[in-house]
Amino acid sequence: MCSSDLTNMITEQDVSTLSALFQKRVEITPDKDAYRQYDVGSQTWTSSTWHEMANEVARWQAGFEKEGLQSGDRVAVMLGNSREWVVFDQAAMGLGLVTVPLYVEDRPENVAYIINHADVKLLFVQDKPQWHRLLSSQVDLGGLKRIISITRISADDEPDDQRLESLSDWLFGLQGELQTRELEPEALASVVYTSGTTGRSKGVMLSHKNMLSNAFAAMQCTAWTDKEVFLSFLPLSHMFERTAGYYMAMAMGAEVAYARSIPQLGEDLVNIKPTVLVSVPRIYERVYAKIQDGLKAKSPIAKFLFKQAVNVGWCKFEYEQGRGAWHPKLLLWNTLEKLVAGKVLEKLGGRLSVAICGGAALSEDVAKLFIGLGLPLVQGYGLTESSPVIAVNRKDDNIPSSIGTVLPGIQVRIGDNDELQSFSDSSMLGYWDNEQATTDSFTEDGWLKTGDKARIDVDGHIYITGRLKDIIVLANGEKVPPGDMEMAIALDPLFDQVMILGEAKPYLTVVVVLNPDAWADFAVSMSIHPEAPDALSKQGVDKAILQRISARLKKFPGYAHIRKFTATLEPWTVDDGLLTPTLKIKRPKVMEKFSQQIDGMYKGH
Repeated sequence: MCSSDLTNMITEQDVSTLSALFQKRVEITPDKDAYRQYDVGSQTWTSSTWHEMANEVARWQAGFEKEGLQSGDRVAVMLGNSREWVVFDQAAMGLGLVTVPLYVEDRPENVAYIINHADVKLLFVQDKPQWHRLLSSQVDLGGLKRIISITRISADDEPDDQRLESLSDWLFGLQGELQTRELEPEALASVVYTSGTTGRSKGVMLSHKNMLSNAFAAMQCTAWTDKEVFLSFLPLSHMFERTAGYYMAMAMGAEVAYARSIPQLGEDLVNIKPTVLVSVPRIYERVYAKIQDGLKAKSPIAKFLFKQAVNVGWCKFEYEQGRGAWHPKLLLWNTLEKLVAGKVLEKLGGRLSVAICGGAALSEDVAKLFIGLGLPLVQGYGLTESSPVIAVNRKDDNIPSSIGTVLPGIQVRIGDNDELQSFSDSSMLGYWDNEQATTDSFTEDGWLKTGDKARIDVDGHIYITGRLKDIIVLANGEKVPPGDMEMAIALDPLFDQVMILGEAKPYLTVVVVLNPDAWADFAVSMSIHPEAPDALSKQGVDKAILQRISARLKKFPGYAHIRKFTATLEPWTVDDGLLTPTLKIKRPKVMEKFSQQIDGMYKGH
């Protein structure tokens, strides 16, 4: 339940639109720090108060107005996480404009498609090079009238696109009062394009009510105070970060610090010392792999202590959850926490009151390690079309193998083919300019189809059991859900990316991308030069890698037997079209790229 410290918190009775939420926050805590980010010039972290944010939003609104934009027009933002992203979003929504978030790392053709499909009138980019790199090669960009660069365009670097203007020039001489126009809660606030793994992206239409109701519902699932500090690093173009790390944080009056980059995340965690972390499983998987790799070089005593810390910590967790009995070994926890667990958590800042994980399935092994070390880690579930959170574990009712229980105000049921379906104020209005896709996404009685197979226990906990479209059906009719197997293989530090194959085939195969550092160590251990052109085809390598893969699948049923594999050292990226902007694998594209190798793995069968 919510914390009793509600002094500065905003509730759903106070506001009905996202722009009203911002205005209310400014009124309640004008001098409180709102956002913190790193200034490269001064090499220091700088903070902005809510009052300062409001002044900036007002100026940007004056800029929007001089462009002659009308309520309902779409405006796009292609910036990294920053206070400028928030200023853009609030300035637009306060005027009744519709925000279209774009991924900074997205491919040019997809960005151009979205700009044209949504009929975007104005676009914000980080700098002129970004515009040139991503968009200037596109001949037709529909009704795009203005491109604003956050970074100043120097006098000797005049833009060759007359629509391109630097932010400082765009805002020069402008002043204004913060505007929050009267809007219906059901009014369209944002069109969020899903990064589809097949076909074109679809524009999810979300209203103020959709996103606001989800933020307020999520806020009721943990005991918060207005002293929380979030560290934001998932893209704000991802609804998970936008709702949980932005709108919910604003409602509770928390401060949000923007991480510099993923490579610098470790340093930022130590410097910022957040109390709340919103993340995806891959971050924890990478830390897990590093821990496991690091343990190999530790002494037997260090390995023993680490294993004991996780086991005793997990026993403590189960006991506190009411699922396990008290055991004398719990008396060892204080010592193990001091010697082992506390040192690991210090690297995450040492102050985390909750770590929320969503966006994909979290491995039970990974969850058990971090929870065993004392991290208050809870897994949730949702999708862009549900604004996005549908269910989440609570700290005092946490079953890591589940996705938790539904948020207040959300209903779920199991439909045809064991599909999880939901009904709530958070369900999208539909897809932009795509009536057929909208119709296909809802049942006849108005429930949102998630596309995920699930079961619901009597205590309300939901378990995802598979993906309707991702099931592999082997030639013998055996049905294989590849997700859990891929996740298990990826927990080995040797494998960065994994995709299992076998549709209509006699057996399973896999394509893997090797981690360059882990591969180097692996190759040297086999007396092979890791950079040799034929290193991957050296005698014994094939068998050794297949053994590593099989070792990760020992706990799986008999169907989870990988007969052959293809390995590469070239990572799959957004730029080469093999990943979506949310880093999901585009299976058809990977299959196309490796068609020869895949054919070879099934040759003669």
